[in-house]
Amino acid sequence: MTSAAERRAAGPAAPVPVVNAANALTAMRLVLVPVLVVFVVASELTRPGWRIAAAVAFGVASFTDIVDGWIARHWDLVTAFGKVADPIADKALTGTALVLLSWYNQLPWWVTVVILARELGVTLLRFWVIRYGVIAASRGGKIKTFLQILGIVWYLWPMPAGLAAARPWIMTAAVLVTVATGLDYALRALRMHRHRTAE
Repeated sequence: MTSAAERRAAGPAAPVPVVNAANALTAMRLVLVPVLVVFVVASELTRPGWRIAAAVAFGVASFTDIVDGWIARHWDLVTAFGKVADPIADKALTGTALVLLSWYNQLPWWVTVVILARELGVTLLRFWVIRYGVIAASRGGKIKTFLQILGIVWYLWPMPAGLAAARPWIMTAAVLVTVATGLDYALRALRMHRHRTAE
């Protein structure tokens, strides 16, 4: 397999096939969403074995998000399917985990609502300005994703009392960064829209 730089140097390339490694990982993430649901429901967040299985499933699914993006960029395997399916898979995975944690009274509902509202808002803004260009992911966005994943895994895994006490602190940090990066994204989207419409 040749890298993106090698393919560009070779001149015009054939269309990228939809069936490729990056999209396969994205599809795998979507498949792991109902698996996560089954494990959490089976555990009722009280049975350690099933909680570990749920945490592992969520962790593996989250890891595919990092890997599929790298593969798509490095090997020039970006497709229209991937652009649409990747954010859907991300939101489905994170949203499902948060709703389940709130449903089983592990996480306050307001936390889930705030995070999901931010993610929905950013998605709508992305579609609003997509004709003008793509707003690159910021470092804050990456930190937000890391804190959300860490917080969800921390809640799913059957931690001893000492470590479990850190759960609300981790999730509070995730919420603060989530809101801050959402506002930053909104401002950047507005600036892009004003700049393009003024041309």
